[in-house]
Amino acid sequence: MARLTLDDYESGDYDDSRDGSAPPDRDDGRSVIMTDPSHLVGVPDEFQRLWTPHRMVYIQQGQKLPHGDDCPFCVAPQLSDEESLIVHRGRSGYALLNLFPYNSGHVLVCPYRHVSSYEDATSEEVAEIAEITQTAMRVIRSVSRNDGFNIGMNQGAIAGAGIASHLHQHIVPRWASDANFLPIIAKTKALPQLLGDVRKAIADAWPAQKSTPQPE
Repeated sequence: MARLTLDDYESGDYDDSRDGSAPPDRDDGRSVIMTDPSHLVGVPDEFQRLWTPHRMVYIQQGQKLPHGDDCPFCVAPQLSDEESLIVHRGRSGYALLNLFPYNSGHVLVCPYRHVSSYEDATSEEVAEIAEITQTAMRVIRSVSRNDGFNIGMNQGAIAGAGIASHLHQHIVPRWASDANFLPIIAKTKALPQLLGDVRKAIADAWPAQKSTPQPE
C-alpha cells in the first residue's frame, strides 16, 4: 500500500470511504487507503509553518565563541558594509545588524577597539556609542514605524553576552503585536524581512556626514 502524499490528497486519488469498499487503483498498480488523513504525511492541519532558513547557520554550527583575531566585531569593519551588515561607520564606533536578530532592525553599536567592559571604554567611545544609539533609534523608527525599543548591554557571559569579549549595545525595535508564544514554546522568531534588505533600508536612511578616517 502506498503512502499518501499531498498531491494525492489534493487530486482526490484516495479513498476516504468508511464502508469497507476497495480503494481505487492507481495507474502504477498501487492502492491508497485513507480513513483518517489528520496523521498522514502532507495533509494540511491546524498548524502554521514558519520557515526561517537563515537560522540553519546557528543550528548547524552553534554560537562559536570568538578568540584572538576571530572576534566578529573586529573583523566586521574590515569587510564591506554589505558583507558585514554595517549600517554606519563613525569615528570610534560603528553600528551593524545583529546576524541573529530578536526583531527586524535589531542593531548593535560597537567601538572599533577590542574592549570588553563598558567601564573600560574611553570618553570618546562612550559619547559616540550614545550618539549612534540616538541616531539609530530615529532612523529605525522612520523606516519601521515601531512603537518602542529595548536598549541595553549584557556585560559578561554570566549576564547573557553572546560575545562577551567585545563591548556592544543592543537596540531592538518593538511593535505592539510582536510578542507571542513562539519564542517561548518553539524558540522561534518571525522575521518578515531579509537582513540585506533591512541593512539597506537603515543605511540609506542614515543621515549623511563627512567621512572620517577609520582607526587602524
